[in-house]
Amino acid sequence: MRNALSIVAATVLLAGCAGLPPELQGVLEQTAQGMAGAGPLSEADIAAGLREALATGTSRAVGRIGVPDGFWANPSLNIPLPDSLKKVEKAMRALGQGRTVDEFHLSLNRAAEAAVPEAVPIFTNAIKAMTLADARQILDGPPTAATEYFRGKTLPALIGRFKPVVMHATSSVGATRKYKELAAKVGRYASGFEAQDLDAYVTERALSGLFRTLGEEERKIRQDPGARTSELLRKVFGNR
Repeated sequence: MRNALSIVAATVLLAGCAGLPPELQGVLEQTAQGMAGAGPLSEADIAAGLREALATGTSRAVGRIGVPDGFWANPSLNIPLPDSLKKVEKAMRALGQGRTVDEFHLSLNRAAEAAVPEAVPIFTNAIKAMTLADARQILDGPPTAATEYFRGKTLPALIGRFKPVVMHATSSVGATRKYKELAAKVGRYASGFEAQDLDAYVTERALSGLFRTLGEEERKIRQDPGARTSELLRKVFGNR
């Protein structure tokens, strides 16, 4: 009953704002919002909420794909053989190297899975550096505005952090070394074959998968009340 009376009173107050000076209108509007149980968000609330949303989305995204089979068992993220190497795949299988091809394919995805957790400290620094203006722009932006903020602020650093991990992961797999050697040999006889930087390829695909997954987590927080796991997230995104 008290809530119902508050809403009625708030409606009356808002209706009475017409014709008042602007400064008094603002006071009455804020009073009405408070009585209705939806007080205005401060810039500090927005910034804190966005920082928490980014941290939560990052944790969930890394937890989903920065683990064994995070890429390999996910059809939408699975990293395929590079186009340049698909041209020699049939030749290698014909030479009895089918198992090597399969192990190599798996190693590409394992490398991506190993690299993803490297994003956490870089994302953490980006969250700490967020300004009030950044937070407001993200909150008022499209469903993946926070993800795009991350992409713009962190991509060069992520590439620098991911690539050494990918290089180590691929070079530590014997099948990968053998595949590269065989691909080089077969490539001499394969028309149109061009060598490709496999580590750069895996790094690019790993980052693409990470941002895609982060975008999915951001949409959940914005659109699904059940994904807002704290009072602050509910306060900030519940008013959108």
